[in-house]
Amino acid sequence: MKAVKCTLVAPTYNWPEALNLLLKSVMHQSRLPDEVIIADDGSTQETKAVIDRYKHIFPVPLIHIWHEDEGNQKPKIMNKAIAMANYDYIIEIDGDIIMHKHFVRDHLRFAEKGYYLYGSRVNIQKPHLADLFKNEQIKFNFFSKGIKKRGRTIHFPLFSSFIKPVEERSRKLRGCNMSFWREDFIRINGFNEELVGWGIDDSEMVQRLHNIGVKGKRLKHAGLAYHIYHKEQSKSHLDINLAIEKQAEEEKIKYAEKGVDQYL
Repeated sequence: MKAVKCTLVAPTYNWPEALNLLLKSVMHQSRLPDEVIIADDGSTQETKAVIDRYKHIFPVPLIHIWHEDEGNQKPKIMNKAIAMANYDYIIEIDGDIIMHKHFVRDHLRFAEKGYYLYGSRVNIQKPHLADLFKNEQIKFNFFSKGIKKRGRTIHFPLFSSFIKPVEERSRKLRGCNMSFWREDFIRINGFNEELVGWGIDDSEMVQRLHNIGVKGKRLKHAGLAYHIYHKEQSKSHLDINLAIEKQAEEEKIKYAEKGVDQYL
């Protein structure tokens, strides 16, 4: 397969300190993404200021997509961002992720038609946050302070070559570390904007990928991501979202009625 070009897409909301570290980790990638889109779910000027500062020094196009803050509308802002993406492959991370230097390279190494990829994350713990932001730390290893699940810090991508694809959606899937083909995303009409509030948007979308025959491949000891601790968001609408996801699974729904087609 010819060399894949990719768009890195990151949703964010009012956490410029975390976004600063994410963008710093992009600049240290061994294989840069071909563009970066920040999908901003209504942040204030502080977030825009961080992005504008990086635009002057960024090695690839840095695009800021913003809409009004009307509560958690991550599916909508992600659809808008991916609709604008210029490249065939989408790597999705969260705005509170710090990427290992080979993160993008690993995702592209294992990109394959008919599959999406999902990786795990190493959690950066709350007591370490002051030092993290003060030092603008973006490098970690097995012995680093302030992290847990240290086994996940080991970078040995060859291991992922031996992991079998999954026919069904994995419970280990995390939207903060996944990648997929833009054409597959459009075939299922992207994220489901009927979902409200926090949770399930990534797994419901992935369920529809499975429903059209796309399989999952897990990255293990590759595509390493470090997740910055934050308080859990409100789960007040989680039951509604779970019901939508269950319907997609049981009825083999392939296409979201309210999705990315609005922006194409």
